[in-house]
Amino acid sequence: MQKRKFSKQREAIIENLKNRCDHPTADMVYSDLRQIYPNVSLGTVYRNLSLLAENNEIKKLVSDDGVTHFDYNIKSHDHFVCRKCGAMSDLHIINCENLTEEISKNFDGYVEKCDIMSYGLCKNCYNQESN
Repeated sequence: MQKRKFSKQREAIIENLKNRCDHPTADMVYSDLRQIYPNVSLGTVYRNLSLLAENNEIKKLVSDDGVTHFDYNIKSHDHFVCRKCGAMSDLHIINCENLTEEISKNFDGYVEKCDIMSYGLCKNCYNQESN
């Protein structure tokens, strides 16, 4: 874990992530932080998000389209990504522990955790396409 000095901007990034469940991109966090710190740079936001992810204080998630999202919840859990709008949200899969055990049965090794990334259409995009 990398040592770091206190930073008001970094603390604001953490607070921003704590108070949302939409798994924002760095640009989204940057847009929010500019409201509080008008002189904050996008580079500062990227560096701090990377540092927080390296220190396992937040989770860094990369979807199939290469877009990086960030999540305050670092516990193992699963995600859904809309293939149309790119929105990411948590999935609550029942018996995910059983899935890890099942995978381990057919694998020459030990699976410690399983994070699933599912893709499809969110409710809004699905409703738009079906109309």
